[in-house]
Amino acid sequence: MLPVYNEQDGIREFHDRLSAAVATRPDLDVEFVYVNDGSRDRSLAVLEEIAESDRAVTVLNFSRNFGHQMAITAGLDHARGDAVIVMDTDLQDPPEVSLQLIEAWEAGAQIAYGQRRTRKDGALKRLTAHAYYRILHRFADIDIPVDTGDFRLMDRAATDVLRAHRERNRFVRGLVASLGFRQVAVPFDRDERTTGTTNYPLAKMVRLAADGVTSFSTVPLKWITRLGLVTVVLSLLGILYALALRLLLPEISVPGWTLLMIMVLFLGGVQMLSLGVIGAYVGRIYTEVQGRPLYVVQEVVQRGRGRGQGAESEG
Repeated sequence: MLPVYNEQDGIREFHDRLSAAVATRPDLDVEFVYVNDGSRDRSLAVLEEIAESDRAVTVLNFSRNFGHQMAITAGLDHARGDAVIVMDTDLQDPPEVSLQLIEAWEAGAQIAYGQRRTRKDGALKRLTAHAYYRILHRFADIDIPVDTGDFRLMDRAATDVLRAHRERNRFVRGLVASLGFRQVAVPFDRDERTTGTTNYPLAKMVRLAADGVTSFSTVPLKWITRLGLVTVVLSLLGILYALALRLLLPEISVPGWTLLMIMVLFLGGVQMLSLGVIGAYVGRIYTEVQGRPLYVVQEVVQRGRGRGQGAESEG
């Protein structure tokens, strides 16, 4: 299951390497499900050429960009194998490691996830990724392994259970962690991107982190409660200070003005922060209640069947 977004320069090399790796296991019957997530470059054209030359390839073309997590969801919905591997096509997750995931599955694991030992990224990317995974691990209500992305294998039972989760604000690696089953880590060294630019800049990483925390934790809401208690205590102390100042030092002009400004600004900031966190949760409820499809497949490209016509939506 292979999500694609603006990867025209690297898709063919990726497919060649993945095909070569799979060819070392002639006992495997494989299919490659590429999901074009509304790419704006020639990714779809390259995928169509690959599908024309490889009978094992199926291409799902979204009607627009729905996002990486939705592309993964569509691939899982359409994959038919006894086990499904989710892998990005930018060659940072080496295709050869997929064989190690298969070996872990054959040894009894129902979910085998790639865990990064090292990664060839810039210093800022390594720092933010390191902090991101550990903050998520610390605050999530479930055990989400650190240094793991969406690169993983799931057997048919786990895949079918995951497909039953149809929430709109999706955080797939968290959903997989919440399933249980027999999960094992497969350590690997992550390569650097050979072409193009990352599809997960800092802003997207922050949004993904927010999705992860709000999907699997109520810690922000608990923080609001604790912050409210602290604010009440500080307010009471401020009241006592103002009263003492008024009774003991009545000659001071405009008594308590500084304290008043500090308390007003502090309370205003706390209220705005609290409203923002609550709004994030209310917004998630709003999108779930709408019940819109998770994605829309505009066409399916497959050798022997050509281009499927019409659109297919999945809720």
